[in-house]
Amino acid sequence: MINFLKYRKFYYLFSGLLILVSLGGLIVFGLNPGIDFKGGTILELEFEQRPENSVIREKLAQFDLGEVTVQPAGQDNVILRFKDIDEKTHQEIISALNEISKAEEIRFENIGPIMSKEMRSKTLILIFFSVLTMFVYMAIAFRKIPPPISSWQFGMVSIITLFFDILIPLGLFAFLGKFYNVQFNIPIVTALLTILGYTMNDKVIVLDRTRENLLTSHETDFEKLVNLSLNQVLSRSLSTGTCTLLILLILFFFGGETLKYFSLTLFVGILVGTYSSLFLASPILVTWLNRKRNS
Repeated sequence: MINFLKYRKFYYLFSGLLILVSLGGLIVFGLNPGIDFKGGTILELEFEQRPENSVIREKLAQFDLGEVTVQPAGQDNVILRFKDIDEKTHQEIISALNEISKAEEIRFENIGPIMSKEMRSKTLILIFFSVLTMFVYMAIAFRKIPPPISSWQFGMVSIITLFFDILIPLGLFAFLGKFYNVQFNIPIVTALLTILGYTMNDKVIVLDRTRENLLTSHETDFEKLVNLSLNQVLSRSLSTGTCTLLILLILFFFGGETLKYFSLTLFVGILVGTYSSLFLASPILVTWLNRKRNS
């Protein structure tokens, strides 16, 4: 039997390092909001022969578009992002780019500042209530747990580790936004909410085994009981996570530009969530109980 809890100080150190790097990226660089959150225009074109990004920027310089993002997609597609434009400017841009190479419009979206502000506020409200609901669910689901641990402690540990599961992908996107101009948009928020649900389910599986052993096992040492529980769910948690990660890798490489960062967010979040379910949630419970007894 593997002694997981023997190395919990290493888990805390490694996790703390990841938290510091992610918080540092978010504080220093921040997220690079897409047009979903700051308003603007997204235009996707398919060229017969895709020109260089610098050539496209030079051609668009004649228009007052503000900051222009040129993102290659697939073999000959380009996704352009810039400030709000009217239909006349839209057609002039298409005509100008056709002078470089014949281009077919694939997508054109315009999101105004009022809509983007409303989307930001609704996103924050949605995340808040999602986390609150999960905390209440954990407290209710584990309400009949016997001593020495309380149901609300299971809820608190779950929320702490969920924060970790979301913070690490957010930190990654702070760095991607700074160095690769990757924008934070609604599909990424959708992926983050999916991570909340997936990793919460993983934590319920891990912590529920601890509860079952508390009810049925004759082991009185809580640390040994938690370690036993982790060994019992290890293969299930790893096999489920591995299968999911393999599918997300396929989506990342072959799912096209639209799904690329959505699948990357899920990949990182589920990887981190599986780690936190096994190597953070239960060790935190043990550390919490030990400090309570020693105080």
